[in-house]
Formats: sequence, C-alpha cells, structure tokens
Amino acid sequence: MGNLIGSLRYKEPSTVEECDSTWESDSECDEHPGDEDSGISECVSPPETERCGELADMSPQFSDSDTKMKRSFYAAKDLYKYRHSYPNYKEPRLPNDYRNLRFYLNKIPLIPDVIFIEEILTKWKGDYDKLEHNHTYIQWLFPLREQGLNLYAQELTQEEIKEFLSTREAKRRFLLAYTLMLDFYGIKLLDKIGNVTRASNWQERFQHLNESQHNYLRITRILKSLGELGFEAFKAPLVRLLLDEALCRGTLPNMLHSILEYYVYTIRPRSLRRSLLRYARQHYQPANTFLWGPPARRRGAGAGPGPILERERSGGDPHRARNLLTKQDSGGWGDGGGEGKGTKGCTASTKSLQEGVKGEYIETVPLED
Repeated sequence: MGNLIGSLRYKEPSTVEECDSTWESDSECDEHPGDEDSGISECVSPPETERCGELADMSPQFSDSDTKMKRSFYAAKDLYKYRHSYPNYKEPRLPNDYRNLRFYLNKIPLIPDVIFIEEILTKWKGDYDKLEHNHTYIQWLFPLREQGLNLYAQELTQEEIKEFLSTREAKRRFLLAYTLMLDFYGIKLLDKIGNVTRASNWQERFQHLNESQHNYLRITRILKSLGELGFEAFKAPLVRLLLDEALCRGTLPNMLHSILEYYVYTIRPRSLRRSLLRYARQHYQPANTFLWGPPARRRGAGAGPGPILERERSGGDPHRARNLLTKQDSGGWGDGGGEGKGTKGCTASTKSLQEGVKGEYIETVPLED
C-alpha cells in the first residue's frame, strides 16, 4: 500500500532545484544522520515534458548568453532518483534469479567474459591494463537498480538486495572488489569505517586517473553500489579524498566537476553533502563561480554574483567549459602533497563525515598497518 500511495503522489522533478534537497534544512544544529533523502519528497512538481538526453546532457549546460553555466539537469535528476530509491521503479519482468548474488557467491561467472569473482579478486589486482581496458566487469562488480552498458548484467532488485545484505560471504567479496578498484585508482582503504588515503603508487595512478575520464563514470557507479549494498558510510571519505586531491592539491583537476556534480550527490544524508560542499566552496577559486550552493539567500552579504564560467578558449565549445580553478604548479607530483598555489590550509579531518552513518565492515578484508 505504501508503494502504491508513493507512486500516486510522485511526479517527475522538472528543475535542478526540485531535484536537490541538500540545502532545504541549512543549520549547523541540524547536522545529524536523520536527514537522509529517503522516500518521496513532499514537494513535487509537474511531470517533465521533454525527454532527458544521454551522455551529452552530462556536460555543463549554458544559458542563451553562453557565459553563465548551469548545473546538469540530467545529473541532478539521475541522482535524485537514486537517493530516493528509484520512485516509480518497476521490477524487471524476467524471473529474479539473484544473478548478482550468485556471482558474488562464486557460483556463476560474469558474462560475456566467463570469469568468476574469485579469479578477479585474486588475479586482477595490480593488472591495471586489464582493469582499464575491460569494459564488462564493472557492471557485475558494482550492480545497481538500473541498466548499464553490459546488457548481460542484471539489475538489482529490492529482494536481491535484502538477500545480499544478509549474506556475509557476498559482502566480504564486495568489499574486496572495492579495495581492488581503490588500488587501481591509487587509493588504500584504512579502517573499518571507510577512511581512505593515498596508496604508495598514488603518483602514477592519479596521473592516469586524471587523464582517463571514462573512469569517472565508473566511480559514480561504485559510489551508488556502495549505498545499495550496505556501505553508505564508505562514500563520504572517498568523495572527500577525491575532492581534496582535485581542488586543493591539484593532482586530479579534471575530476573536479564530476565530484561536485555527481559524487557528492550520491551521498544520501543531506548533512554530509552540505559538509562536503561547504568545504569545496571555502577553497573554490574564484568563489563566485561555485554552482553547488548554498542558495544565494543563505549566503552572507558580499558573496558575489552568480556562477560564471568562461568558455574553453580553444574552439569556444561550451561543452568543454572549464572552471576557473586557481592555477596549479605543474611539478606537484612529489611526496609532500603536490599542492598548487593558494591551497594552504586546504586539508582537514574526515572525522565529521563518519558521524551518524553506520555500515558493517567485514573483518576478513586485509588492511595494511
């Protein structure tokens, strides 16, 4: 009955603002875990009248003047649906054979490559060429309740998620798959609550990640899947590290827009999104180009005009607009940070991001001291 009522009163959001509840309750005393986006928002809007585009609409959008950049409605709507557990979602018509769970129990291989999860976990770690160029495994390692590019991979269902969450072996392997991908990106899992840091090979891997932008879509999927399969608490530490590297240290500058437009908004608790966005706005340069809030009426006086971005100077293509980050030193790959200019005081503890979001940690995952 609850799902029926929710379906009756749900209507598609038609603007970015209707998709984003991050700043609905913007007070420091409200920063607690009870403010997640869950269920259907009470503030609904008329149905969308135009079909969203696909990957092209993931690019920054410009107004008629071609000087003011807007947030992507495609991204905002996609992540709104994810955070609200896919309202109006219809379960697949095919019988649910729990294919994702059986894959993680090592009972069936991924298709079309016919590879079992144990082989991936034991033989693929450190094989960065294979992880980079194989495009069929990611949908199996990090399943979602939405169809990916591998049509052989099956969407998660609510029933399968419940079974997955109650199966320790599956959760153990899932977390090992997460550490496998972290290593591929030059990141290491530190502890039982999801804190992460640079791995020993971070210089090489960050340089690759900064240039291999198809991995940005993979990271969005990984973050979504963490939330579906019991590891919501692991998202914020990863997003915080990537944000710090992209915005403050200058090691992943090409990733910054994906972090702010996608990764932050995979996080369900609004308080954590606010914390990350306040941190980002504090260090974003120039400050008046920051697109992600808080709304102007909540900013202090003298916050400056609305967000402005300039076109990419080479060619004037609006889809290649770049944010006006503080220029980074080109030689910042050595130990000691690789920070660009103007980043003093740009790092902080992620402790506050852990509070109030609980996730079970599987003890069998090996951690280095």
